Amino acid sequence: MIRITELRLPVNHAPEELEEAILKRLSISSKDLVEFTVFKRSHDARKNSALSFIYTIDLSIKDEDKILKKWGHDPHVRPSPDTSYHYVAKAPAELKKRPVVIGFGPCGIFAALLLAQMGFKPIVLERGKQVRERTQDTWGLWRKKILNPESNVQFGEGGAGTFSDGKLYSQIKDPKFYGRKVIHEFIKAGAPEEIAYVAKPHIGTFRLVGMVEKIRQEIIDLGGEIRFQQKVTSFDIQDGQLKALHLESGEVLEADHVVLALGHSARDTFQALHQAGVYIEPKPFSVGFRIEHPQSLIDKARLGPHAGHPLIGAADYKLVHHAKNGRAVYSFCMCPGGTVVAATSEENRVVTNGMSQYSRNERNANAGIVVNVDPSDYGASADNPLAGIDFQRALESKAFELGGKTYEAPGQLVGDFVAGRPSSEFGRVIPSYKPGVHLTDLAEALPSFAIEAMREALPAFEKQIKGFSMPDAVLTGVETRTSSPIRITRGTNYQSLNVKGLYPAGEGAGYAGGILSAGVDGIKVAEALALSILKQQAN
Repeated sequence: MIRITELRLPVNHAPEELEEAILKRLSISSKDLVEFTVFKRSHDARKNSALSFIYTIDLSIKDEDKILKKWGHDPHVRPSPDTSYHYVAKAPAELKKRPVVIGFGPCGIFAALLLAQMGFKPIVLERGKQVRERTQDTWGLWRKKILNPESNVQFGEGGAGTFSDGKLYSQIKDPKFYGRKVIHEFIKAGAPEEIAYVAKPHIGTFRLVGMVEKIRQEIIDLGGEIRFQQKVTSFDIQDGQLKALHLESGEVLEADHVVLALGHSARDTFQALHQAGVYIEPKPFSVGFRIEHPQSLIDKARLGPHAGHPLIGAADYKLVHHAKNGRAVYSFCMCPGGTVVAATSEENRVVTNGMSQYSRNERNANAGIVVNVDPSDYGASADNPLAGIDFQRALESKAFELGGKTYEAPGQLVGDFVAGRPSSEFGRVIPSYKPGVHLTDLAEALPSFAIEAMREALPAFEKQIKGFSMPDAVLTGVETRTSSPIRITRGTNYQSLNVKGLYPAGEGAGYAGGILSAGVDGIKVAEALALSILKQQAN
């Protein structure tokens, strides 16, 4: 196979023009071309008046060696890399102890799936409910202001990724193409096939629900076991070796190989790990608000005359501003044509997140506008590496208070926020957050350094996206769960630095940021764990 990169065509090109461009690029005739597939399609929006698609093509042709030799000087014509997945282990006929996966979000799902596919028959412990029941509980908060602390946007089958945009792009280094394995398994479970080649694939919440169920069933069919509403409360560690897990039910589960795929909001489990002596260190994260604009405004600013093109869809954006006070203000988890959702997992606290369906056809665009914080801001220390959690909780409790103590979120119009005055009524932008938005003054919702930096950044973003600082765009607070406030540090063997048999993984451990990267990390950890079991049983 040969790979062509940087093949450009106008966005409105006819389907047959792609093949013509391939033939022209390699100076070959149609009879020499056996077949081709699109590996990737992206678009360059820097000049939206002349938008173009940029293709990466894998193709089979007659006499490939001759063509590769002819174009050997061209960095955009190369042999196609092997992107298929190769299993690293096969479980022995008799397992002394089955591996355990704690958490069934994207990381835990792929760790369990890989272990199951390699024959290790994992046991999965998930504190929340099956995805359909979880969906009902989540709607209970959105529609009735009733929170279930164990079944919500954060906890339950599919993890936080289930109630999101379903974005599957990441900037991680992936030399072994584990991301392709994630994509392949999602397509097999019902995701649209286009996620295999579009530059910024997404699935949407409703499709994710059914996909998660199919992957769960595959794990079960391969001998795995999924236990819902099973919360781990403590860890039995002896001489630096994990021995067993204590569950809230009172059960003690013997385990010496455990994937820790907790997610970024399992604060009580973080505390249990700290109490057990597992090495944890604080890490930076970000806090801020969600911002909503008319999606049509973003489409026009980013795509110009190509706004509404069926192959491009709703436009996104990525913004960064370095404020005078030294803080970075940036857009996070941008959701085109989506909604802002209630994402708290603790009573009497308010947390926001963004979500969209596959169609991305809701009225508003939303994104987090967040400011970086580090351990020095929240007073973390070696004795208290969990101080970031206290910091998050204080902001979430304040947001609950500012919102009227009903799980409504505090909000403010952008013009009023920049001017430093409370808002009293909405303008053109009606916020999407449910159970509702209570207009107020958001100056009290974040530390002063964050407010100062954001007041500077919002007008500055106007230079990149015309209309971004429109006076009646809406800010909704608070966004605190951008990433984990801790890192459960691991070594090169993927095990905890000071506890053998414990494999920290995914967002909760500080090793991923999103569905794709979490899935990839789950695969890496599953491989390391499987090889460790084989080595253990060989001795």
